[in-house]
Amino acid sequence: MAFLLALWPLLLAAQPTFTRQQFGEGFLFGTATASYQIEGAVKEGGRGPSIWDTFTHTKGKIARGENGDVTADFYHRYADDLALLDSMHFKNFRFSISWSRIFPDGTGTPNPEGVAFYHRVIDACLQRGITPWITIYHWDLPQALQDKGGWTNREILVWFADYADFLTKTYGAKVKHWMVLNEPTAFTAGGYFAGIHAPGEKGLKNFLKAAHHAALCQAEGGRIIRRNVPGALVGTTFSCADEQAYRPHKKSDRRTRRRFEAVFNRMFIEPALGMGYTVDALPVLKKIEKKIARPGDMERLQFDFDFIGVQTYTRQVVKHSIWPPIIWGKEIKPAKRGISPENITEMGWEAYPEGIYHLLKHFASYKGVRRIIVTENGAAFPDRVENGAVNDTRRLQYYQEYLTQVLRAKNEGVPVEGYFCWTLMDNFEWAEGYKPRFGLVYVDFATQQRIVKKSGRWFQAFLK
Repeated sequence: MAFLLALWPLLLAAQPTFTRQQFGEGFLFGTATASYQIEGAVKEGGRGPSIWDTFTHTKGKIARGENGDVTADFYHRYADDLALLDSMHFKNFRFSISWSRIFPDGTGTPNPEGVAFYHRVIDACLQRGITPWITIYHWDLPQALQDKGGWTNREILVWFADYADFLTKTYGAKVKHWMVLNEPTAFTAGGYFAGIHAPGEKGLKNFLKAAHHAALCQAEGGRIIRRNVPGALVGTTFSCADEQAYRPHKKSDRRTRRRFEAVFNRMFIEPALGMGYTVDALPVLKKIEKKIARPGDMERLQFDFDFIGVQTYTRQVVKHSIWPPIIWGKEIKPAKRGISPENITEMGWEAYPEGIYHLLKHFASYKGVRRIIVTENGAAFPDRVENGAVNDTRRLQYYQEYLTQVLRAKNEGVPVEGYFCWTLMDNFEWAEGYKPRFGLVYVDFATQQRIVKKSGRWFQAFLK
């Protein structure tokens, strides 16, 4: 009996409690990717080095010493990969453009081979009736710009504006769906404060500068898209979990929770909404206003996005700690909280479907947020190829449980209008390397063979 009870959640995964029609005809389903994680071909087609090329080739930075030099080889295999996407009946494809493939030196003369590559990708999407969604910046800053300080250098406002201006003028006639930044909290905190992501810088001063400049570029990028692309749908994305997901371990940890919320939920959306930085819960951000911002900056942070992209995978239970500084708190890992192993992903994250419901309700409560799209959601679980198939039942269950909660929020009036799976295919998962597999499509990185997983086959039937 105990064995059957343990299997019951997996058996239920084949029996979703919703249909495609319940989401509505206009609800969008797609998959999301990122250039460095899938393209490979890092020294081909005139591409210059990015901070992730440098970081992954620095000893001790990436699990097992892995890198994204080849990864899923999308650069050469994009046509076949888009055919797989089409076969699963997804009609929306989110991808990012490699800044250093367009401008090998970060600025200056554009690289015609890089420009042509993205034209081919866009055209291949359109030929299949797939809508391309471009993310302008998904973490892979040209190394040449990092050599000048990267996001800590205020000149990045000019570099980024020129880059965004070129992209929108070049591809705007074909592409009407745009996102400015991917998860600015993640790339500024991870790359310029904690040093766990490229470029590996540390320190509060670096973080505050990088964060402020990213927030300014977020708004300026929105203005550039709107100016250059008539009829564009303009958004940007945030990694987040709402206040009910940042659970305090005990009552005395409530201030810790507010600090987590201030950094991971509020820090970039509220300036865009004209609310300023979250100094109420994180007074250290006053240093931005007093020492980093220039006259007019606080007004320049504002932009009325057509939609916000929310990206969530888990929840965090937090408690007070003397380290790290700023947030003075840390997560209590799921295993320490007694979460069962089958509900902990290979990233060490808890599968907590109700969290996405609370998240959507929370962001819908902001005045000025009229449209929400889940621009990333997914899970990494161990995958095995058996008899030529990958039966990723636990990932399928994850998707079905999270989609149930998205539909719940939608039915309660939350203006959520789309859902993008992370991700189309297994890829290079940043500092974690290749072990965590998030894809709907299995990739054998030695042979580049693709296998649509059970989760992908379920979406194929669901979306048909």
